[in-house]
Amino acid sequence: MVRFLVVLLGVAAGGGFGWWLGSTIGLMTAYFSAVFCAAAGLYLSRRYVRNYLD
Repeated sequence: MVRFLVVLLGVAAGGGFGWWLGSTIGLMTAYFSAVFCAAAGLYLSRRYVRNYLD
């Protein structure tokens, strides 16, 4: 359960950061950067869980 929560927080933080970063340019840029950063957050949080919480 903790692993799922860490991954969920990583995806949410990545998506929020991407949206914030892309919103200075435009709506579609904010969307695509949020998707890209959420994917990066998913990758990094799953890697963190695998290396430190198992």
